[in-house]
Amino acid sequence: MRRYLVAAALVALVLPVLAAAKGPVGASISGPGLTTPLSVSGDGEGPGTALGTLAMSSGFFAQMFGQTPDPTFTTRPKRALGPRYKVVYVVPGGNDIESRVVQWIFPYAKPATLTYMRANQPFWQTERTHGGWYRATAELKRMLVRAGLSRTAP
Repeated sequence: MRRYLVAAALVALVLPVLAAAKGPVGASISGPGLTTPLSVSGDGEGPGTALGTLAMSSGFFAQMFGQTPDPTFTTRPKRALGPRYKVVYVVPGGNDIESRVVQWIFPYAKPATLTYMRANQPFWQTERTHGGWYRATAELKRMLVRAGLSRTAP
């Protein structure tokens, strides 16, 4: 009986957080070598679209809402990161609130692409981003190249 109560309590705590974790509905990427910003669209809450791949593989959800265990780190890596690209996400909230949150992507960092989101960016009027550095998956760089970035640093 005790196990069921603990499980029920955990579900009650986790479900509201999951329900609040909304994905982006759009993103714009700008930076070196791009004459115009790249527009990224699709379903931002899962894989299968460019926006979903961008959000899932860049650490967007962990940086935006926090996660346990936390895959982000607070200190900037001590290696050369290469050019940085600015991603502006459009994140819908309740009551027709649309927030914009910035993430920086370092697609040419070695040995892996890194992303950074500044902590405490406001969204949905009352919320703040968790922030941090994130080691992205290889799929992020592939998606960025498909979207228009060069394979090598400009």
